[in-house]
Amino acid sequence: MAEDVVAEIVASVLEVRADAGQHVDVGDTLVLLESMKMEIPVLAEDAGTLAEVRVKVGDVIQAGDIIAVYE
Repeated sequence: MAEDVVAEIVASVLEVRADAGQHVDVGDTLVLLESMKMEIPVLAEDAGTLAEVRVKVGDVIQAGDIIAVYE
């Protein structure tokens, strides 16, 4: 079943540390965001394989935007 990783805040994407097709474990950093001069890691809450990563470095994302999708 597909599961979305959703942004909780408005932020800029500093780093993308995971790719589509990659297996991630709980606690792995998927993306590093920047908001209000703070770096905020987006961590994998479940182990699994990413079907897609929908952001790239430099993107500005809004709360509710999908960052990645698990297979």
